[in-house]
Amino acid sequence: MSEPLSGKIALVSGAARGIGRAIARKLAAAGCDVAVNYYNSHDEAEALCAEIRALGRRACALQASVGVPESVAEMFDGLRQEFQRVDIVVSNAASGVLKPALAMSLKHWRWCMETNALALNLLAQQAVPMMPNGGRIIAMSSLGAARAMPGYGFVGASKAALESLVRTLAQELGPRGIRVNTVSAGVVDTDALAYFPNRDELLANFAHRTPAGPTLTPEDVAGAVYLLCLPEAAMINGHTLVVDGGFAISG
Repeated sequence: MSEPLSGKIALVSGAARGIGRAIARKLAAAGCDVAVNYYNSHDEAEALCAEIRALGRRACALQASVGVPESVAEMFDGLRQEFQRVDIVVSNAASGVLKPALAMSLKHWRWCMETNALALNLLAQQAVPMMPNGGRIIAMSSLGAARAMPGYGFVGASKAALESLVRTLAQELGPRGIRVNTVSAGVVDTDALAYFPNRDELLANFAHRTPAGPTLTPEDVAGAVYLLCLPEAAMINGHTLVVDGGFAISG
């Protein structure tokens, strides 16, 4: 029996570590060939490609800064050398500065907005011309898009902008058979969480308030991305799928 996404080609940004790596692995296990985007983590990206090839899939590592138009264009030049089309694009790469909003600068604002929100549009501009009917574009957001979190103001604002952009792209690309959605994850203990000064508090609060269980894993989030890539999700468009075990509904 063939895998559900057999023959599909996926590009995952920020795929070398954390949630992005789990997404790339999940899509490869479901039958996808995968282009692994990374920024600094070259060795991790190549190791992931080796894992994917061991499954019998094709894989390539593509270095790019996804908030920079020229870098994204170069990445797609490399992608086209390996693949003739792309069926799935996951905009996962993210960055930001964790400080009170009044301590932030214009440079911080641009960094958050360009890396976390503009990147989605840059990826879509390059991907859509080589994306067939049935394509999927999925953006990764966080609960900070709708909730106030200490030191998360600019990142949260960029994630809110990202979710708004998803709705616009869903409307524009829907007639072409391309579905655009967001996956918004709860607190996941990845390398990125280590930069939060209140990491332990975040994890403890999440564990206490989450009805479905005390921990959320990168694999849980990757599973949600996978669901949105299935043919059965063809009429889900412009939606934000929250994956948090019920944390956000718990007061």
